[in-house]
Amino acid sequence: MNRAIQTNQRGSEMGFPWAVAILSLAAFCLLIALGTWQVERLRWKETLLATIKERVASPPRPLDQIEALYAKSGDVEYWPVKATGRFLNQDERHFFATHQGQSGFYIYTPLQMADGRAVLINRGFVPYDRKNAPTRVEGQVAGEVTVTGLARYLLKGKPSSLVPDNDPAKNMFYWKDWAAMVETAGLDPARTVPFFIDADTAPNPGGLPVGGVTIIDLPNNHLQYAVTWYGLALALAAVTGVWFWRRGQRG
Repeated sequence: MNRAIQTNQRGSEMGFPWAVAILSLAAFCLLIALGTWQVERLRWKETLLATIKERVASPPRPLDQIEALYAKSGDVEYWPVKATGRFLNQDERHFFATHQGQSGFYIYTPLQMADGRAVLINRGFVPYDRKNAPTRVEGQVAGEVTVTGLARYLLKGKPSSLVPDNDPAKNMFYWKDWAAMVETAGLDPARTVPFFIDADTAPNPGGLPVGGVTIIDLPNNHLQYAVTWYGLALALAAVTGVWFWRRGQRG
């Protein structure tokens, strides 16, 4: 009986280091993979930031040229653009947002052009208590205007389950649902430009909405994340190596 117990204990001791080695190797490979993924994300983000920098520095193009780009590639993000028409102020849509630490709304207003088509313009930010148009009458510009800004893409769907559902009936949008905005504004989707324009910083009468709200400086922390994952992998390898060395010394 005692001999059998001793044999089982010896077998367990022999198997234990192998279990540690296998688990450590699996964890090491996972950490290296995560670090490598962050390096790839870093390259992607650097390319994206370089593209954005190049595009926003270019002169504004007429809307028809940007539409041609969209038809060709589907990529119009951050291209400077200008469009002329008149605002359909009564059909503005309200997108919940924060700006410089303050809660409020981005005002998306249809701009109807001479050919009868429309494009949704993000005219900028208004504080929460200035959501209703009568509180900012001066900014409800009438007559023909030319808007300069940046073209912005459409979202294919709700970006996250954490984002609240839009409430089009109450004109409350929490994500940029172009189709719902167009429909509730009474626009014809077939005659509405299939992307948004974020207006630039040109001041509006009365100071509202505040334009130029496009976020250009995207966060880029991928190098830090990569260093963290690689550092954890190195630390794991060192700890495991020391553990095996000490175990060998005792043996």
